[in-house]
Amino acid sequence: MPSFMAFLSHPYFFAALSASLTLLVVQLLFRKLNKRHSRKKYHPVAGTIFNQMLNFNRLHHYMTDLAAKHRTYRLLNPFRYEVYTTEPTNVEYILKTNFENYGKGLYNYHNLKDLLGDGIFTVDGEKWREQRKISSHEFSTKMLRDFSISIFRKNVVKLVNIVSEAATSNSTLEIQDLLMKSTLDSIFQVAFGTELDSMCGSSQEGKIFADAFDTSSALTLYRYVDVFWKIKKFLNIGSEAKLRKTTEILNEFVFKLINTRILQMQISKGDSGSKRGDILSRFLQVKEYDPTYLRDIILNFVIAGKDTTAATLSWFMYMLCKYPEVQEKAAEEVKEATNTKRISSYNEFVYSVTDEALERMNYLHAAITETLRLYPAVPVDAKICFSDDTLPDGYSVNKGDMVSYQPYAMGRMKFIWGDDAEDFRPERWLDENGIFKPESPFKFTAFQAGPRICLGKEFAYRQMKIFAAVLLGCFRFKLKDEKKNVTYKTMINLHIDEGLEIKAFNRYRD
Repeated sequence: MPSFMAFLSHPYFFAALSASLTLLVVQLLFRKLNKRHSRKKYHPVAGTIFNQMLNFNRLHHYMTDLAAKHRTYRLLNPFRYEVYTTEPTNVEYILKTNFENYGKGLYNYHNLKDLLGDGIFTVDGEKWREQRKISSHEFSTKMLRDFSISIFRKNVVKLVNIVSEAATSNSTLEIQDLLMKSTLDSIFQVAFGTELDSMCGSSQEGKIFADAFDTSSALTLYRYVDVFWKIKKFLNIGSEAKLRKTTEILNEFVFKLINTRILQMQISKGDSGSKRGDILSRFLQVKEYDPTYLRDIILNFVIAGKDTTAATLSWFMYMLCKYPEVQEKAAEEVKEATNTKRISSYNEFVYSVTDEALERMNYLHAAITETLRLYPAVPVDAKICFSDDTLPDGYSVNKGDMVSYQPYAMGRMKFIWGDDAEDFRPERWLDENGIFKPESPFKFTAFQAGPRICLGKEFAYRQMKIFAAVLLGCFRFKLKDEKKNVTYKTMINLHIDEGLEIKAFNRYRD
């Protein structure tokens, strides 16, 4: 029995079985299309889900190559058609014009549920509306804004001190790892009001949680190309056995925090000075929620605030190292906006990065946005079509089809951005006066658009600009190895595979 289970869990077994099954049903699917929908017009078929499995490690390259041939295309799947689009008019239709017909659906819900539960990223209908309403209110409050800024400043000082030690000793930094820990510390305190301190390594629990979270994210995404994941989950083998272990670690840690906070709030009930600024406490102040529901809400905030921001800042650092002229121009802007001549104290410099100074950093804002255009934190976003429909391009989609828009591929499409679409050029975001000018959210889809547009967009920009301004104000950066190929790891969010090793050099320090 054990050897049979090992055979079943071997990835090549499922790949071979998937290939056979897919090839067998292709003809049946074509016949079904021709017979039942002869009057409808369908997007061209560009491949099968088996091709996605074969190209999993370079999945977004593969999908971008297909998008260069077809603005919208289909991939065959034994269970449903999958439609992928880079056409902005289709994106606007899906995300806004006919919003009610395109949602997460049961397909996405089942894929994401073990990690994200009934959180805002997995649900539709009333559950989504309730969370959206409360979350929208919380993100607009001055208390959360001020609370989060104080945490960003505190954590960027910790980060700068670590970078300074590396610069002084001429040692190498793995900057993505540091940024992941720093943003995790930040969003964890914003979400739970708890010090995780994973950046300084004082919390072993924090390290275990962060590792489990990253692993769960990667394994959850793999479900989208592994048509046998439900069988593996039932048998508790392979990737699904590992996912079960990592989500158990997450749940144990999060439930412990929630129960502790509930107890603290019960003890301090009636104390007028006991109000907290963190998201968990804010939700508990609204009404009593089931701990499982709170776990789902807060974990969705964590994945939104940790991975997306850290991944974007990591790609931003990579771009600055690849384009030193951009790095110097952004650093000069930071210097002018903060009126800095020299830095005698990192802590003092952080507090010179005021809201007013950040508002003046148009070029920095453009450079971060240009990074997001080419390396969006969420490279593909999938919806389910709830009833038969026709997209603006004139092609039909059927009830149950998965319809996805592709921010990663869209950022590289010449028909959207021009012949220099693949070039890193922050100037494309500035007007003739050097002021930042936004693009249509249906072209620049890094934050979604329509009713589901990212609630934390301004929150994310604030954190990224504070971190970027302080790092650039204090240091100059170079890649450790200019010749090393830097690419992504295929996960829910776009991480740099194997991290990013850089060298830091003091800029203005006395």
